[in-house]
Amino acid sequence: MEVSFQQALKNHDLRAIRKVPKSDLHNHSLMGGRLQDLEKFAGRKINRFHYGKEGIQGINRWLVEEFRNVIRMPGAFDKALEAAFLQAKSDGVTVLEMTMDVGIGKLLNISSQQIVDSLRNIHQKIAPEIIFRPELGFPRNLPVRTLLAWFEPFLDLDYFCAIDLYDDEFSQPVKNFREIYAYARSIGMKCKAHAGEFNDAEAVRETIEVLQPDVIQHGIAAASSDDVMKILAERKIQLNVCPASNIALKRVKSYKTHPIRILFDHGVKVTVNTDDVLLFNKGNSEQYLQMYRSGLFNEKELDMIRENGLFS
Repeated sequence: MEVSFQQALKNHDLRAIRKVPKSDLHNHSLMGGRLQDLEKFAGRKINRFHYGKEGIQGINRWLVEEFRNVIRMPGAFDKALEAAFLQAKSDGVTVLEMTMDVGIGKLLNISSQQIVDSLRNIHQKIAPEIIFRPELGFPRNLPVRTLLAWFEPFLDLDYFCAIDLYDDEFSQPVKNFREIYAYARSIGMKCKAHAGEFNDAEAVRETIEVLQPDVIQHGIAAASSDDVMKILAERKIQLNVCPASNIALKRVKSYKTHPIRILFDHGVKVTVNTDDVLLFNKGNSEQYLQMYRSGLFNEKELDMIRENGLFS
């Protein structure tokens, strides 16, 4: 246990909390930095994200209306990655897992090799001390054959450690992605999948049974089912939870009522993560402090959760 972390929580000392090693295992790379860094680069204000109960489509609309024009600017891709690494470093993150969308090359007209080169170079330039595990992300609302075609150019680069499935949980059956997950496992990639963020506990169960993931991203709907929580605990499937995201997207009312408490009490291994700092403007240190202040966890429990991420 890291006593300084516990004492920093008891002192409500955000600066001290930021100095303590922690992980961020659920981070969407280009949206992992602070918005003001991109605004400075773009030379203009960018309208903040405001959620209006539209599910994931609210985020997608903001990405099209606000983010896409900025990220297409020359140099913006590297600047967004720099912002993500700077944010992680400033927050004391020592283990970082970030997802890069398999379709970003098509959107920005850059090659898979250029993407890898940028990730490597910026990691070494900004935060070489961070243990960095890059991932490839698959948006669930696109045809599987399209995703496989976009996946293929990355395979010979031997760089990405994991895959993740995200976007609209309701867009198509999870079974459609079985082939991608079987192949990823066969070449030694870690398998993650978003489930139970907007959908229900049964969707978490189905994702586990069909895709056999090592990790579930979010998974908070599992808290409504003792059976699903038992499966998660018995199979040691970790949930990378993002409290600030869940609250901002109105899936949870407050830190005080966040279901990560129920999951923890049922023996499910949970971690705390940022999801999209660009949207929600919260690092992990702020989230730990908010959970402590709300009485959701005590300082020893939060230290256990912090260590879950560091040693996962």
